[in-house]
Amino acid sequence: MRVRWTLQELGVDFEAVTVNMRAGEHRSPAFLKVNPAGKLPVLVDGELTLTESVAIVVYLAEKYRDRGLIPTELGQRAQFNQWLLFTATELEQPLWRIARHTNLYPPARRLPAEVLLAREDFTTMGGVLEQHLKGREFLVGSAATVADFVLAHTLDWANEVQLLNALPQLQAYMQRMYARPHAPPRIAAALASIS
Repeated sequence: MRVRWTLQELGVDFEAVTVNMRAGEHRSPAFLKVNPAGKLPVLVDGELTLTESVAIVVYLAEKYRDRGLIPTELGQRAQFNQWLLFTATELEQPLWRIARHTNLYPPARRLPAEVLLAREDFTTMGGVLEQHLKGREFLVGSAATVADFVLAHTLDWANEVQLLNALPQLQAYMQRMYARPHAPPRIAAALASIS
């Protein structure tokens, strides 16, 4: 979703290729040649193949720098990097821990205590971001960047597991970002469409 969101905001033509993970297509020899990790998303741009959504959206923002989705001023660029990394490490990792120990791992490998710790970790770091966003429309500067798309998608995931209930700034920010004309569907809507 992060990559699609970025491509839609950039207004560039792209070919979306559906990979049916439920059918195991991400483990096929053909797909593993593209991404040996067997994960999505993957961007193929000419001779370049990139994996990892954050790397892809930063690449796209750099490639289409004239579209303004990445800061050019050094200080803002440093803050942009800081909040991208914060999102990926401090917010997304607890969400993956929750997902693994509630759905992804076989029941015998799930650790309920890990879910509680991950929820605490997210809530603590969400509070840091809650304070940062007070009085701000965007993460950095006065315009949306790909860091905003990455964060909004991550917050939507957190919202799906009821982690934003005590974080009104994050809820309002997420709703503003998803109100953008090129935003993808929210996670709940996307999941409902494939069920």
